[in-house]
Amino acid sequence: MEDAFSATLKGLDDPATQVKELPFSFLSVLPVTGASVSTLGGFLGSQTISATDKAAAWLDELQFDLGEGPCWDAMRLDRPVMEPQMLGRRGTERWPAFGRAVQSGPIASIFAFPLAVGSLRFGAIDLYSDLPVTLDRVQTTRAAALAAVVARRVLRDRIGELEVPDESALSPFSRRKVHQATGIVLAQLNIDADEARLLLHSHAFATESSVMEVADGVLAGQIVFSNDSGPIEVDT
Repeated sequence: MEDAFSATLKGLDDPATQVKELPFSFLSVLPVTGASVSTLGGFLGSQTISATDKAAAWLDELQFDLGEGPCWDAMRLDRPVMEPQMLGRRGTERWPAFGRAVQSGPIASIFAFPLAVGSLRFGAIDLYSDLPVTLDRVQTTRAAALAAVVARRVLRDRIGELEVPDESALSPFSRRKVHQATGIVLAQLNIDADEARLLLHSHAFATESSVMEVADGVLAGQIVFSNDSGPIEVDT
């Protein structure tokens, strides 16, 4: 029988699942009160994609305005950021302005997981609890797995909204070159083909280039994706 986590993971990958439903998946398998999905920084802008409740949305807005908090740290460090004791001195020491702001709210614990596809980091999942809680190793691993699926879904949807041309519009020869470039990026970053294609499209948007132009640059060795790069940065 399929367990709750496996069912949740499968549901996130289902195209029928709407973007507004994404953060609710975390509530079904983790001991948290609320969750939000947000993009951060210049590539996709800073905005809440979806939130389970007003408090989760408020946490996003607060961090956007202040420029500090767990979601920024999770994206910058590319790892989970955990603070089970937000109330009192610990919260204010870690994030002075954000920590002071949440002291009067319903936030006892907060956890953030980066949204990343390959070397591209573009947002975070924020989870909060109105009671002090900790996430054990299994729960942390599961939250990171859910965040990885959400990241691919958010990036795919946003790139689609930004009207980057679909590969199906390319000629067979061009599609073959994009396929070859996808294989190179896949090898450079040790990621799967779907993530590599997303990075090609993302770089095309960020540089106002066509997917074909990016593919040509990859094949010529002029564009090299690196795990040491920041968001959407490449070595040329």
